[in-house]
Amino acid sequence: MDPRISMITLGVSDLARAITFYETTLGLPRRPMADDAPVAFFELNGTWLGLFGRSDLAADAGVADNSEGFAGVTLAHNVDSPAQVDTLLAHACEHGARLIKPGQPTDWGGYAGYFADPDGHLWEIACNPHFWVGPR
Repeated sequence: MDPRISMITLGVSDLARAITFYETTLGLPRRPMADDAPVAFFELNGTWLGLFGRSDLAADAGVADNSEGFAGVTLAHNVDSPAQVDTLLAHACEHGARLIKPGQPTDWGGYAGYFADPDGHLWEIACNPHFWVGPR
């Protein structure tokens, strides 16, 4: 297997709301598609983020749409400074996200916090001086 993740797909309860949050609030570049498409795609420098109706995604995978609570998955975004962590957390929360854990020093020498998007998907925003993914 080629060691990479090419697509992350989130099941969402309200596709239009999720598109607005990811496109407008987080500023992710959306791939043009028909307005009535049942899915949206965002290019993320070598991978893609897909948004798909939660029940449709469950049906596509052949599983029941009845999970509750923590699904055991978080997404992460690394930034250059603790100030950027706090700024991004605040910005997301001003536009429908819920603050889960404020930005704070970590036991691994960085600075991080968490928000939940409007569907409850957890995002860690981190400044990690030991690890960086993406162009510099």
